[in-house]
Amino acid sequence: MTKLDIKQISPNLSGLIDLAIKGETVIITQNDQPVAQISAIKRPLKRGSAKGKVWMSPDFDEPLEDFKDYTI
Repeated sequence: MTKLDIKQISPNLSGLIDLAIKGETVIITQNDQPVAQISAIKRPLKRGSAKGKVWMSPDFDEPLEDFKDYTI
């Protein structure tokens, strides 16, 4: 988390937004008291956005060799 006094914001705003996009939370203070926060907006995931990126083995749900003694 980054903390800055309100007087330091104007010349650094673009850089602070870049930090927020990268996941950093920026706290803006005035007289050492937090007054505002800059953080990235969380975008909702789109249905099907991982299509083709996930692969599952055909034997995914088969018992593991080490645990065969414990299966029913």
